[in-house]
Amino acid sequence: MAYVEFYDVCKRYRIGDNTITAIDHMNFAIEKSEFCVILGPSGAGKTTLLNMLGGMDSCDEGRIFLEGREISSLSERELTDYRRYDVGFVFQFYNLIQNLTALENVELASEICRFPHDPGKTLEEVGLTQRINNFPAQLSGGEQQRVAIARALAKNPKILLCDEPTGALDYNTGKHILKLLWESSRNTGKTVILITHNHAISRMADRIIQMKNGQVLSIEENNQPESADNIEW
Repeated sequence: MAYVEFYDVCKRYRIGDNTITAIDHMNFAIEKSEFCVILGPSGAGKTTLLNMLGGMDSCDEGRIFLEGREISSLSERELTDYRRYDVGFVFQFYNLIQNLTALENVELASEICRFPHDPGKTLEEVGLTQRINNFPAQLSGGEQQRVAIARALAKNPKILLCDEPTGALDYNTGKHILKLLWESSRNTGKTVILITHNHAISRMADRIIQMKNGQVLSIEENNQPESADNIEW
C-alpha cells in the first residue's frame, strides 16, 4: 500500500437546487517522502482534495488512506487528533496570529503535538534566527510564510500540505519558499503535497498529478527533479 491513497473518491456540494461535483471518482497514490505537485486550473478541485486529505472536509464516496489508516472513516474526535498530530498545513495566506511573535506562533502549534520539534531551532532552520521576536506586521510576506512553514514543521507531522504557498509572494521570494519546502522534504523525509496552477513548479516534483474538473488527467513520476534555483516562470 502506498503512503497516501485515494480510491474512487467523490465530493459534491449542494447549492440551492444544484449539485456541484468538486471531486469526481478520483484515484491516485503518493509514496512516502515524495515531493508531489498537484496541478490544475482554478476550479479543478485541488483545494477540495487537500482539505479531504487534511481531515478538514469529508468525501461522499470512496476511501482515503494515509500510512495505511483510513482517514475517510474517522469520527469527528479522531479527525481532530489527526489534524493536530499528523498533518501540517501551509496556506497561501499565512494565517498567523497578529499579536504573537514569530516564536510564539510556532510555540503555539508545537504545544498541541506529541513529539514536536524545538520552535526556536525550527525558526533557525527556515532562516529567521534574527526575527523570532518580531510580530507578523513587522515581517515581510516571505518572512511570514517562513514562519507559517516553521509552524507546520514544528508539529513534526507525517505529511505537509501546501495550498498555493507562493501565490501571495513575488517571484524571487516565491522561489525561496519553494526551495525551503523542497529542502524540508529532502532533509526530514516528510511527504510534501503542494497544489498550484503553475506548471513550472512541477519540475521540482518527484510526482506530478494533473487535475481538471475534479478528475485526474495524468500522473507522472519524475526521476530527475530540479532545484527551485533552476525554475523560471
